[in-house]
Amino acid sequence: MAFAEERVTIKMGRTILHCDMNNFYASVECMMDPGLKKYPLAVCGETEERHGIVLAKNYKAKDFGVKTGEAVWQAKRKCPGLVTVKPHYGEYSKISGIARDIYGTYTDLVEPFGLDECWLDISGSDGMAVADSIRRRVKSELGVTVSVGVSFNKVFAKLGSDMKKPDAVTVIPENGFKEKVWSLPASDMLGVGPSVGKKLASLGIYTIGDIAVRSESFFRCRFGKCGTELWRCANGYERSPVVPRDMEMPDKSVGHGITAIRDMTEPEQVWRLMLWLTQEIGHRLYTWKRRAGGVQISVKDKDFGVRQWQTVLAYPTASPYRIASQAFALFERSYGWEKPVRAVTVRAIGLTSADVPVQLDLFTDALAMERIEALDETVENLRGRFGNDIIKNASLMHVDSLCHE
Repeated sequence: MAFAEERVTIKMGRTILHCDMNNFYASVECMMDPGLKKYPLAVCGETEERHGIVLAKNYKAKDFGVKTGEAVWQAKRKCPGLVTVKPHYGEYSKISGIARDIYGTYTDLVEPFGLDECWLDISGSDGMAVADSIRRRVKSELGVTVSVGVSFNKVFAKLGSDMKKPDAVTVIPENGFKEKVWSLPASDMLGVGPSVGKKLASLGIYTIGDIAVRSESFFRCRFGKCGTELWRCANGYERSPVVPRDMEMPDKSVGHGITAIRDMTEPEQVWRLMLWLTQEIGHRLYTWKRRAGGVQISVKDKDFGVRQWQTVLAYPTASPYRIASQAFALFERSYGWEKPVRAVTVRAIGLTSADVPVQLDLFTDALAMERIEALDETVENLRGRFGNDIIKNASLMHVDSLCHE
């Protein structure tokens, strides 16, 4: 699609970009094999892995009604000529890294949001000019297209990148955002998932404007803190900073989650996935010299239902194994196994500085704690020198049967 956008300049003040590479997995596959461009294409998991779920599709497949997340047999019934390919995660990660390098030539403030999306803080620059330059460079240097949203906060920047696809720039200025944003469906806004969308509809709220014109107390009473945040976002009050990964530690929590290749039906599978997730969590805590005072888990079942639980730890820790153990114990006593598990997120909460002394009770083995901390520090040092694969838990030797690292 040829680039077309009104020439709106956002100078000085706060300027946030959201860059979203269009149909990322499918676009990379077409870049690797240009012959695929003429066909409706879907990137799919193995038939024995998640029963052939569609992971991504190109616009030709989308025109037939093919949707991400549906079974391959359903997609092929809609589009008999659908071409399916296996995912090449290594290539996706490589292209994602190169794109971030391009973004990094414009600003140091680049915050990844998945493999294919990033926020950039280019405050003080001409947002339209920078966005157009990024759009052209990504297309020229990587062979994939990117849509860029330009606005004064992260939520509206992401909304802008979704409004016009592919290969486009959309500006949502601070002095005119109501005209561009308030008529859009509430589900278009970051933070409004299917369950929240249904509850909003039951309250007669269908657009972003419907959210904005209600009172803050209305949403706080019905959704708690999340409701207040929805109201603030709809009114343009969202001002969260663009935080580069591995630059600044969050004050309250750090987490990691993943969708399994196939639905998990056994506790052992969930344990292995949780232990794998906490390796990264422990690394971040160790790097930023923090300890977790509690653990929170989110579990998504095969029908996309999500439940969340949390617990307080007997004493603060940064140990991946201890965090995983507590997360799994919480899972076992909370999840009833009515349905197989699709995805798991583990989050370390209640963070405190590692330099703060810990008051132990009479039942805590202080020597055992010291041994665990010494072991974790040794593992961190080895991985720092020789790479993450130099040492790992034996149960994680074949974790790739559950997830694509």
